[in-house]
Amino acid sequence: MVTLWVLAVGAVSQADLFKSVVLFVTMGVVVAVAWARLGAADLAMVEVAVGAGITGALFLNTLGHLEQRPGERGEGEDTSHL
Repeated sequence: MVTLWVLAVGAVSQADLFKSVVLFVTMGVVVAVAWARLGAADLAMVEVAVGAGITGALFLNTLGHLEQRPGERGEGEDTSHL
């Protein structure tokens, strides 16, 4: 339980967004292990798939878009006609 609190506080308070996402995914895996130890294998599998897997991948994808340099996305070009 203490591990979950440490990971949650770390994920929220990190200044580096990549470290925050990594802590969030790690927290999802720890929650999945907790569900498995409580005998809820179905919840553990869902937590790993959704909580750590899909959500973590979406966060990393979003982080990649946020960290692009302004010139990489073709800023300054008129794309209103697309």
